[in-house]
Amino acid sequence: MESLPALINRRRFLSRLTMATTSWAFLGNSAVEAAQPSQFLLGIDVLARGGFRELRGKRIGLLTHPAGVNRAGQSTIHVLKQAPEVRLVALFGPEHGIYGDEKANVPVDDKIDARTGLPVFSLYGKFRRPTPEMLARIDTMVIDLQDIGSRSYTYVSCMRYVIEECFKAGKEVIVLDRPNPLGGLKVDGPPLEEKWMSYVGAFQVPYVHGLTIGELANMALKKPGVLKIPDAVRRRGRLKIISMQGWRRSMMWTQTGLKWIPTSPAIPDLSAVLGYPMTGLGAQLGSFSHGYGTHLPFRLIQFTGTPPETISKALTSRGIRGLSFPVIPFEVKGKLRRATYAQVTNWNALRPTELSLHMMALACEWSSQNPFATASSSRQGLFNKHVGDERVLNFLIEKGSALPVRTLLADWENYCRQFAAQSRAYHLY
Repeated sequence: MESLPALINRRRFLSRLTMATTSWAFLGNSAVEAAQPSQFLLGIDVLARGGFRELRGKRIGLLTHPAGVNRAGQSTIHVLKQAPEVRLVALFGPEHGIYGDEKANVPVDDKIDARTGLPVFSLYGKFRRPTPEMLARIDTMVIDLQDIGSRSYTYVSCMRYVIEECFKAGKEVIVLDRPNPLGGLKVDGPPLEEKWMSYVGAFQVPYVHGLTIGELANMALKKPGVLKIPDAVRRRGRLKIISMQGWRRSMMWTQTGLKWIPTSPAIPDLSAVLGYPMTGLGAQLGSFSHGYGTHLPFRLIQFTGTPPETISKALTSRGIRGLSFPVIPFEVKGKLRRATYAQVTNWNALRPTELSLHMMALACEWSSQNPFATASSSRQGLFNKHVGDERVLNFLIEKGSALPVRTLLADWENYCRQFAAQSRAYHLY
């Protein structure tokens, strides 16, 4: 049995390691100063400062989750429930529910909220969209969801579906804007082909899109074809975005002065926010894993039967800019293990999704059979829905470990450059 002093020392070491590996020191001198709390206001704070005038005299529905809070950390549910002259009549929950206590990919039932007595309509259960019966209860839908800046996160899909149904039903939508934790400057990754649009990809944007959730809503309102409804319905739609005050595009989350509240069980902290676009696509098929279930989700890179030193050496040799791959210890169920860690060393140089392409190529090299060629059609389809660029899977099936990474990256960079220029029309900051 491990002695108490040894146990204490080990936990101290792991604590220091976690602090080191999850820090955002890679921002270096280019980072902007942290916003002062008195200067930075979320959409919900701006709404409150204005006396909730946009909501007066209306029956309000609220789509939110645990990360939907004001700058003081109070739930938007509580804020609107207690606000004078605001009539909150119904709650709507995305994946994981309004309190984030529902499992991923598990349908959520409608219920009565024990804290407020309000009906909670699940938009991740029997229905993915609010029905006419649900919307008949309200005049205005307020949306307060925290996104993580990566395309395949379902909260923005939920928002798009809700906007579409509200516009069709003639209901007003108010989006309370929140920061993109990756900032508003980084745009990276593959496009999403229309044929692969789904609930894990409801906007045709780069995988790292550089927009706030309010700016995505603004694009949906202004750009024909984003909303899958008749264009005449879109033009009649009533959408108001309550912008933040004090947010700048150069700001990543650590410069906002806000505490991070887990947006889902898999995204408990900012380390996972960073890792999600780096390793998420690379572990879709094959024997790579990315630390899900550990205290460093999306950052620990493992491959079945392969020593971490081998993984580290292979990834380091590929010259992936902005990353290093140290081998670190981590703890699972009280036992120390070791894995390769995806350490960001230069955010400005980093192309987040590049790492996943190298993971895919190595999966072909280290597997006895090409895992992309032998996958079932349903798993191949899910892969395409996440990646968005069908060429990746086709190249992997045809070329395996010789995946033309440089060609894909060059094409994606051109696409992202064009998107970044075009999306300025929808910027709010």
